[in-house]
Amino acid sequence: MFSTKRALAAVAVATGAALALAGCAGTSEPASSFDPDEKVTLNFTWWGNDDRAARYEALIAAFNEEYPNITINGQFTDFPSYWEKRQTEAAGGGLPDVWQFSDSYLRQYGEPGYVLDLATVADYIDFDTFDEALLGTGQLNGTQYSLPTGYSAWANFVNDDIIAANGLTAPEGGTSFEDFTAWMADVTEKTGGTVYGGTDVTQRIQTFELVLRAEGKNLYTEDGELGFTEDELKAFWESGAEARDGITVPQSKLEEITPKSGFGGNLTASETSWSNFLGGYLADSGASSISLVAPPTAQPGSKDLYRQAGLQMAISATTEHPEAAAIFLDYVVNSEKAGEIFGTTLGFPASSSKLAGAVLEGADKQVADYLDAVADRIGDAPPVPVVGYGALEQKFWDLGKALGLGAISVDDAVKQFFDEANVVLQG
Repeated sequence: MFSTKRALAAVAVATGAALALAGCAGTSEPASSFDPDEKVTLNFTWWGNDDRAARYEALIAAFNEEYPNITINGQFTDFPSYWEKRQTEAAGGGLPDVWQFSDSYLRQYGEPGYVLDLATVADYIDFDTFDEALLGTGQLNGTQYSLPTGYSAWANFVNDDIIAANGLTAPEGGTSFEDFTAWMADVTEKTGGTVYGGTDVTQRIQTFELVLRAEGKNLYTEDGELGFTEDELKAFWESGAEARDGITVPQSKLEEITPKSGFGGNLTASETSWSNFLGGYLADSGASSISLVAPPTAQPGSKDLYRQAGLQMAISATTEHPEAAAIFLDYVVNSEKAGEIFGTTLGFPASSSKLAGAVLEGADKQVADYLDAVADRIGDAPPVPVVGYGALEQKFWDLGKALGLGAISVDDAVKQFFDEANVVLQG
């Protein structure tokens, strides 16, 4: 276990004392040269919507009150564009000093050494606030490359305003996929298609993951291979054919409102996603009330859900200011101010110190209550994602959209996915 910490960093800034560290990655200067009062500028980036951006801006302002010598240049974009840009930066050696990270990319960026081993800046980060399981979500082969901001579970969001305005009945949680499709069809029929029951759940690899986990499988193995066959993927995508035929919102309508989702744009009464999306959905949709219910399951009683701590923070291995970057990363994942500002929108707080600052009321309490409600359905976390999992996740989504547009057959979609997987996994 690592030693502490954040208090030490704060004292160093206040007193101007030099802190010595050995062997910090990504800088040619010795760690002992770190001056806590030096004026430095850090580039920080994240993916998300306007709501998340406003919260980060508030957090950066609070951070600057405590550390006025560290300037944070923040910027954000949507999820696909974000990772395209990071891939280009990694190739050119120009990754941001601190960046919102994902466990989906842990192997891809950790194994080649693109992200900093956080043990090299351990005096500036408090690791003791995380339990071992959550620390493990940012570890690869025993090295801590990132830290989680929080954790979530897959959930089904329901727009209560739309339900009430149309005299509808909300879906039950944890039903079969067939029953949920029937519910979506009822919504679409009763509204005359002004609002659709939901979005095609077979577009998302996370839904496929639920189906596999209900059978005791995972998307990938401990050895870094895919954990499913072409026939299993074909059967999954074929299971969504009925819903795509007039029940779920047409993909063409979704293309018109991107980057908002169908749910955020009030085109659908429901949408499945990670539980921490509640705050963003409320902001995007303008709804006065959104409920969270358990997503459909392929096998009642199975442990198909898990605590997903995929949204993390990492530091570039080539940053010129590793200590300052560590101080800021620690503020994002550990400060009570971060808990106060973000609540559960970056996931239910993963660290005890961040949780201490969170006021769990309103939407944040809803998320906490939801996680409690599905606790019996939570199973073990899946293996560390395969190299290139983020690219495969995006490919899966893109093919799901193409199916929705009628631009590709299921057979061709399966072939394209496995062709891509063979290239990615062998690369």
